[in-house]
Amino acid sequence: METTPPAPGTPASPDPSTAPKVLSVRAVGTTAVLAELSGLPDVLALQALLLKQPLPGQVDVLAAAETVLVMADSPRSARAMPELLLAMDLTVQVRAEGSLVTIDAVYDGEDLAEVGRLTGLGPDGVVAAHTGQVWTVAFGGFAPGFGYMVGENQVLDVPRRSSPRTVVPAGSVALAGNYSAVYPRQSPGGWQLIGRTAARMWDLGREQPALAAPGDRVQFRPVRELVEVAAPAAHANEADVPAVPSGLRILSPGLQSLIQDLGRPGHTGLGVGAAGALDRSALRRANRLVGNPPSAAAVETVAGGLTVQAVGDQILAVTGAPGELALRQADEDSEDADAYLERNIPSAEPFALLDGEVLTVGAPQRGFRSYLAVRGGVAAEEVLGSCSTDTLSGLGPAPLAAGDVLYAGDATVSQVVSSPELQPDFPGQGVTVLDVVPGPREDWFDAAEVESFYSQEWEVTPRSNRVGMRLAGKALQRSREGELPSEGTMTGALQVPPEGMPVLFLADHPVSGGYPVIGVVVDHQLDLAGQVPIGARIRFRRVEGAG
Repeated sequence: METTPPAPGTPASPDPSTAPKVLSVRAVGTTAVLAELSGLPDVLALQALLLKQPLPGQVDVLAAAETVLVMADSPRSARAMPELLLAMDLTVQVRAEGSLVTIDAVYDGEDLAEVGRLTGLGPDGVVAAHTGQVWTVAFGGFAPGFGYMVGENQVLDVPRRSSPRTVVPAGSVALAGNYSAVYPRQSPGGWQLIGRTAARMWDLGREQPALAAPGDRVQFRPVRELVEVAAPAAHANEADVPAVPSGLRILSPGLQSLIQDLGRPGHTGLGVGAAGALDRSALRRANRLVGNPPSAAAVETVAGGLTVQAVGDQILAVTGAPGELALRQADEDSEDADAYLERNIPSAEPFALLDGEVLTVGAPQRGFRSYLAVRGGVAAEEVLGSCSTDTLSGLGPAPLAAGDVLYAGDATVSQVVSSPELQPDFPGQGVTVLDVVPGPREDWFDAAEVESFYSQEWEVTPRSNRVGMRLAGKALQRSREGELPSEGTMTGALQVPPEGMPVLFLADHPVSGGYPVIGVVVDHQLDLAGQVPIGARIRFRRVEGAG
């Protein structure tokens, strides 16, 4: 594979009568809007302008097939965006081309013959058509490094497979609709596979992790065999490992324990979601209690069972879902070397865990997720500016396991710890009411189905995780045929797959999706949503213009 420098931009003289424009703008919850355009050229024009001249409060921009999702830093900023977008002059006078990336590929994919039949080109014709044109990465999505590439013609426009594969190998070269892509990692997928490459589409060792980022051009080159490029060896940074260990040893991670901070927003164009703590206020509270900045990394644990041992003297605090906090220490007055004393520690206040002492976080009485902060923060390697574990993309530290040692960092903002704090009420096994802003695709359901969505109670199923909360209830029926072109999604979005059971997207959700979103939970209730336990029920309350 080769990369050449960007080619210079060329002047354009568009006809004013056909100048690209925003057709409409739909609210996506309280902190984002979805601009609809007539097609991909207009989408790319708007994306280019927003990246060059951001709107007030703009946090991130995600282009898709026919839409651009604009994310804001507050509900107030989001409310001002529709008027600004509709008034924009999207005519781009000069547009620089991205880099040209050459990717070697062996064309022996399982679906090559089928694509040849669908297009009428035959296998050799498919290879000639795929390698005989330059593809442009229009937008990212699905996974880090997965770029939706559009070609110079439509001869390879083929449908997705009727039955998606559960496993698509990393490096698979694929087609779907009028797009081509390379799967950067092993994952499920429904695209037609025509070949494979050894090119590393996503590599955090590079300054730009994505080999082909939005705006770049790609030329595929047919080869008989691939030269495997070994991944760079990982070398521990000695400066990151304290000479004298100080921190926490994991004796048991419980059901699941992860390192989380406030996430990595701003990278959706590369297919990377924000991730981060599901209960952001609980994370901030825990850090405040031990004198850390709000964004310091801590441990998010689910449903209790986390047990840690102090390595050196530590200052800790546990917030979020309240449960029994048991501290165990050696009984120095006993002749039995294994004797110990145990006492309970209150939640939401700082306490000392001395060298060798053990803390166990018990099962929550209410809520679902607890946050354990250590003074100085958890020292972990940052990926794109964050230590958060993203369970969908695989970015960030691995889930914690017995025997792991978490080193305490030096991220403090105060010489003293905070006073005990009050915690909010957490949801139990009853009904939690969440406010929802309708749309952006509520119009895919008739009035009776929309009423059913809001009037019934939905049960949180055990299939739920940090990607999404899967709900069970009376299935919703769409009023439209076909599928929605992929478009950007938000945390809090309630996407409705064909079977009619909504999925409430949480922090590790994919950045784009092709199922209609009937509504979006308001931003200030996302912490509450992240605390609803398995088996509990949710009722959604429609609100207009919330924020």
